[in-house]
Amino acid sequence: MPRAAVRPYLLIREPEGHYSVTVRTTRLNSQGYPLISSTPLEGIFRTATAARAHLREHFGAEAAEIATK
Repeated sequence: MPRAAVRPYLLIREPEGHYSVTVRTTRLNSQGYPLISSTPLEGIFRTATAARAHLREHFGAEAAEIATK
């Protein structure tokens, strides 16, 4: 059964109103099961647009690679 690909960048809106960014990496174990690890980035962003611009500038992220939560 094919699995849905995980977007490598996740924007999370915090209760205070700012945004944080998490970078996710996916690898497969010996049975082909995906293992996902998440690493939060330092810093906060006032808007989602500023966070997306930071990801495009520093990580070369495409719009389809960014998920929002």
